[in-house]
Amino acid sequence: MFTKSKGWKRCLAVGLVAGVVLAVPAVRADDASEKLYSTKCAACHGADGKGQTAMGKTNKLNDLASADVQKHTDDELAAIISGGKGKMPAYSKSLKPEQVKGLVEYIRGLAKKS
Repeated sequence: MFTKSKGWKRCLAVGLVAGVVLAVPAVRADDASEKLYSTKCAACHGADGKGQTAMGKTNKLNDLASADVQKHTDDELAAIISGGKGKMPAYSKSLKPEQVKGLVEYIRGLAKKS
């Protein structure tokens, strides 16, 4: 049988463990999105999203942190990633919807870094 003092300590411990467990997937999702951006997007858009790569300059890509890009809704950005735009390939067959959503969030984060 547990006393009241042991009971609240146990609840606190369970709560702390649950908080850590719930926080870890969020960190992994951000890391996964950053890695995905690096492998799928950075060659043209650049690691910083500014489009200052050889391919980015050739295709006159907008800075992903710019107002012109950031004004798009999340659904519009997801549609561009999934369906492609101009010379950008479509990723609808190679990326899962949650990966596309992660890329949209990553692109939103680029504006916060500027």
